[in-house]
Amino acid sequence: MRWKTALHSVSYAGVWPGQTRLSLEAFLEKAKALGYDGVMLMAKRPHLSVLDYDEAARRRLRDKIQSVGLAVACLAGYTDFCLGSQRPEIPTREMQILYVTELARLARDLDCSLIRVFTGYAGPGVSLDQSWGWCVESLRECARRAAQFGVTIGVQNHHDTAVHHASLRDLLDDVAEPNCKTMFDAWAPALQGCDLVEAVGAMAPHVVHTTVADYVRRPRFTYVSPLVNYVRETDAIRAVPMGEGFIDYRAFFGALAKAGFDGYVAYEMCSPLRGGGSEANLDRCATQFLEFMAAV
Repeated sequence: MRWKTALHSVSYAGVWPGQTRLSLEAFLEKAKALGYDGVMLMAKRPHLSVLDYDEAARRRLRDKIQSVGLAVACLAGYTDFCLGSQRPEIPTREMQILYVTELARLARDLDCSLIRVFTGYAGPGVSLDQSWGWCVESLRECARRAAQFGVTIGVQNHHDTAVHHASLRDLLDDVAEPNCKTMFDAWAPALQGCDLVEAVGAMAPHVVHTTVADYVRRPRFTYVSPLVNYVRETDAIRAVPMGEGFIDYRAFFGALAKAGFDGYVAYEMCSPLRGGGSEANLDRCATQFLEFMAAV
């Protein structure tokens, strides 16, 4: 199978200490030079913020994307529909719905038909049912507004609400909008101890995109002096080049292929990475991902 590959611009956005930062234009040239088919664009500063791209700037960006010969696989939005639970008088969900609406307009202007969104993080004093309701209502309105621009919203399995694949399937059923799908990633079910093939099978009808990064586990301990011993803490997860971590991506992609998946597979480097954040190391890891995908 020939996979469609995209490079997430967060990989060169300087978002973690020591990571090289490229301008959006330089990133586009980088993605093309490395051999990617498309790009996933971080929809916030320092890359693609709706605050910085008026109509003229969008035309220039679209022309740049076309001139280098890339497709925009999706715009990566950043949402938390449970945000602001301690300050209910602030219309945080309305603000985020407006943000997603403007991203849909921006996506249309860039010949892109997909926006990545998140659900919400758990907060103190907020019940599961309350968080669920906020996410369902917000996603439903986002989907309806995005539909006006011919855009689909893809919920990534990242934030606390509905992060397990069975719950995410329930969430999409509750939203019940034809253009609300999922951008389903392998790392969350892998960390949860789920069977990746089973998880993909459950989500397959809704998957329109996946974003990839590989990780290793690193055990953590706290020293307890009176006992002259250590207490086990939650493992740390560290990013490594593709194929060097614990996630069974061959099983994951095999299940996607069997399900008839035809969306983009995006690679991201959005946390401290083995080898550091130099441009040379980022380029090496981005190339290793392409080599991995060519062999899957």
